[in-house]
Parts: sequence; structure tokens; C-alpha cells
Amino acid sequence: MGKPTTGDFTKTSGWMDWYTDPAKPRFQLPAGSVDAHCHIFGPGEIFPYASERKYTPCDATAAQLFALRDHLGFEKNVIVQATCHGADNRALVDALLRAGGKARGVATVRRSVSDAELQAMHDAGVRGVRFNFVKRLVDFTPKDELMEIAERIKAWGWHVVIYFEAIDLPELWDFFTALPTTVVVDHMGRPDVSLPVDGAQFSLFRKFMRAHPNVWSKVSCPERLSVTGPKALNGEQNAYTDVIPFARAIVEEFSDRVLWGTDWPHPNLKDHMPDDGLLVDFIPHIARSAELQHKLLVDNPNRLYWRERSEQAPG
Repeated sequence: MGKPTTGDFTKTSGWMDWYTDPAKPRFQLPAGSVDAHCHIFGPGEIFPYASERKYTPCDATAAQLFALRDHLGFEKNVIVQATCHGADNRALVDALLRAGGKARGVATVRRSVSDAELQAMHDAGVRGVRFNFVKRLVDFTPKDELMEIAERIKAWGWHVVIYFEAIDLPELWDFFTALPTTVVVDHMGRPDVSLPVDGAQFSLFRKFMRAHPNVWSKVSCPERLSVTGPKALNGEQNAYTDVIPFARAIVEEFSDRVLWGTDWPHPNLKDHMPDDGLLVDFIPHIARSAELQHKLLVDNPNRLYWRERSEQAPG
């Protein structure tokens, strides 16, 4: 595995040991590629973690993320606010300002957020808000508050990112389909990949995307979804073969509405910590042509996060 020449991957102490020696990917990313789902944590002494957090990570800073970006061959990042920071978006905004236009953000906000705060986040590069419905990670925010937030952020041209588990889609369907913005689903709605790809559970998710052309999906995080784990495929260590049919189905049917990201630094993983370089080598197994790869990594994320928009919400 190729070890970076900088010191930016030095391991920090704490609960979460993210992979510090990522391989150089065999797969060459197309020019302009975007890591469309990643996080930063802290540093805690500057940006404290939320008191209501369900887990405490070790620090994973903007400098370390940008070093990983360059090492893997990405041009840009989309940084998603992690639950351990709650609705305090200062670490996210700081990272966006440090990125020099090479990063966009997805924030977490509450009903009390002011228009001035939303405008400041927009100016920094925030282009969406995240609604988390994974019960082990957060306490649910009331749906009326979330709908109010969605209506407000629509004025800035932002979208809503939703994180949920497949088993909960039926009860959340009506709320999701009522959202007035583009909706981006994290990690294909976390399907149970031990079930058939054409079974009832994943077929419902595909029906959800077919019925609602404003719904996009990230085909990321095989390390979170896999039951078989990182077993060899064609000589490559990090295959997660049981996830491939699910991600491939979404990429091939909804090629203009898919995104991919590393999920670095992989918060709250307990079984194994993935090598981000080998995660990149997962991409050609789910996007099997140069055209699909370009849409997944370049066209779609740039269209969603970097397209021309008004710099101020209409008033």
C-alpha cells in the first residue's frame, strides 16, 4: 500500500482509528472527480463535540481530509455534517472556507436558525441540510420542524439529504415524497444485502426512485452494508461482493441521479476500518463503463453542488 509522504495521516488517539496508510487506487479517477460524502471531526479542542452525541470520535481534520483527497486523486469534496457535532456547523464551515472552492457542505440545522446564518453558510459553500432518521444515532426531530426547514432552505436552492434504514422506508415514504426540494438518499437507504436484490425491500427503494425524479441516491459505504466483508475479487482485497449487485442496479437504472463518496473517516464502524484507496477500487465494479463512471463521479456531483445559483436567497 502506498503511504502518503506528508504527515497529514498521522493517527490520533481516541475511540475511532481511521485507516492511516491508504493504498494508491488502481482505478484512475476521471478528471474532476468529487468525493461526494465525507466528514470532518473537530479538532475537539477548537470545535467541541455535541453534548447529546451518541458516539465520540477521534479528531479527523480538514487538513487530513484534503490530504486524502489529493492522495486518492479526487478534485473536490462534499463534506456532510456528522451527528457528533449536532447542529453546530462551525467545523464544517471552517473546512469549507479552507478548501478554496474545492468543497461544498451539507449542514444540520434547527428551526431556530436565522436567515442570516443560512446566508453565511451558503456563502461558505453549504448546499444542503441533512435529516437523520437512524434511531441509534439521533433522536428524531419532529417532522413538522423538518418540513419547515425544507421549505426555508429551498429559497437558497439547497437540497435535503436523508439518512434512514431500509426497514423504515414504508413509514417515512409520505414524508419523504412531500419534501419540496431535491432529495438525496444516503447509502441506498441502507438495504439488507443478505436479501435478494430483486426482493421486496430493495424493490420498494427502486420504486421510490422511479416514482420521484427529484430523488437521488449515494451508492457509497459498502463497508457498512456488507455481510461478507472485504473478501478478494479478481485479486483485489476490498471487494464487498454482496453489495455490488445493489449499487450496480441503482447506477445503471438511475445514472443521472447517483453520487459516490468515501465516507471518510468512517464514523461509528466497529467491525473493520476500510482502506480508502481500496474503496475507490470498488467503483468500477458498480459503474462498469467510462460513461457511467463520469456521471457518477464528475457530472452528477458538479451539477448538484457547483452549478450556477443566486448567491442570495430571494427576499
